Amino acid sequence: MIPSQSSRLAPGLGVSTSGIGDKIRGAMAVGKTRWGMLALVFFATTLNYIDRAALGVMQPILAKEMSWTAMDYANINFWFQVGYAVGFVLQGRLIDRIGVKRVFFCAVLLWSLATGAHGLATSAVGFMVCRFILGLTEAANYPACVKTTRLWFPAGERAVATGIFNAGTNVGAMFTPMLLPLVLHVWGWQAAFLCMAALGGIWLLFWGLKYFNPEDHPRVKQSELDYIQAQDEPDQVRVPFSRILRMRGTWAFALAYSITAPVFWFYLYWLPPFLNQQYNLGINVTQMGIPLIIIYLTADFGSVGGGILSSFLIGRGLNPIKARLVSMLLFACCIIGVIMAAGASNLWMAVFAISLAIGAHQAWTANIWSLVMDYTPKHMMSTVFGFGGMCAAIGGMFMTQLVGHILTITNNNYTVLFTLIPAMYFIALTWLYFMAPRKVPTLEN
Repeated sequence: MIPSQSSRLAPGLGVSTSGIGDKIRGAMAVGKTRWGMLALVFFATTLNYIDRAALGVMQPILAKEMSWTAMDYANINFWFQVGYAVGFVLQGRLIDRIGVKRVFFCAVLLWSLATGAHGLATSAVGFMVCRFILGLTEAANYPACVKTTRLWFPAGERAVATGIFNAGTNVGAMFTPMLLPLVLHVWGWQAAFLCMAALGGIWLLFWGLKYFNPEDHPRVKQSELDYIQAQDEPDQVRVPFSRILRMRGTWAFALAYSITAPVFWFYLYWLPPFLNQQYNLGINVTQMGIPLIIIYLTADFGSVGGGILSSFLIGRGLNPIKARLVSMLLFACCIIGVIMAAGASNLWMAVFAISLAIGAHQAWTANIWSLVMDYTPKHMMSTVFGFGGMCAAIGGMFMTQLVGHILTITNNNYTVLFTLIPAMYFIALTWLYFMAPRKVPTLEN
């Protein structure tokens, strides 16, 4: 008799009345190597978002020095999204074909060089070129992280693991306003980009020395390897890209993700200018830094907590797909409060509304990524995710243009933008409910 999926979870992660401490100890007892691999992709994601968030924080300085308009800034972000869209689908396919270790190493090397090149730019056009190259190379981050999680974690731990590495987005966005003001004050904005590039070089050393796939890792315990690979899956069959595009699950993820992912781009790029405009904040730790730190710290809790919720439901016997969908419905409801942000009478009311929404967004993201892992064969995981990421990046391209256009015609009024955000999650959830497969498909030649 084949054990059920819930019974194949780590000791303490199945249907049990044991406490959370017992569950954690049970999960760690089978081995800890997979958590080291997770730490590597967590720090990669942190660096990825330090590089991205820096532009939003420095926007007032750069706009003044180079005479940027709102549309200049929107176009700079637009070209990042163009590169991101192209890079997502190409690098997702490369990761499945060549392997996550080599492709991700090359991608981080190139994006670090692109980050440093920003310090040489002298105009909006120069930044557009740098951002395009940065987007093209940074697009490898999430296909690589999702592939690593799919390889190293079983279903019952995937949402938690996904939430942890995705928390790197918020850590990066949170540390940026803490550290950048000091660098800007001492060395200037050019040096800030060079410092970020140097951080990428440090990460490359650890990735090159420490990362291996589970079956190739020289120090992984057999008990941990058995636990990771306990879930029965169909035999791996070489599948052409055209076949992947005909899979129902590919489009279930791609369209839902393309509807909701651009919301985080909106927060990342436009939140600092919004707070600066509405409440006359400056670029320093106490004025701009503290509100952003609170917002992204809340997002960290949401990212990890969202994974814990669906993993808890799975542990109680709920099918993984249903557990993700139920969790996502709850998080979509939490996002409704962001409508109050644009009209908030003071800074901290706006921070509270945005914090709740961005925390719920990250919880949602942890579950939609886990959802696609649950029904996608591991040998095509990065390809499916890369295609969905490309669609999301295209959505982000239109989002940046839409935001720039709306702010131009409304004289920088954010009300319409904050009102539209909650509806996007309910549309995406409805699509997922009807389209997401309930199990890993069997593929034949």
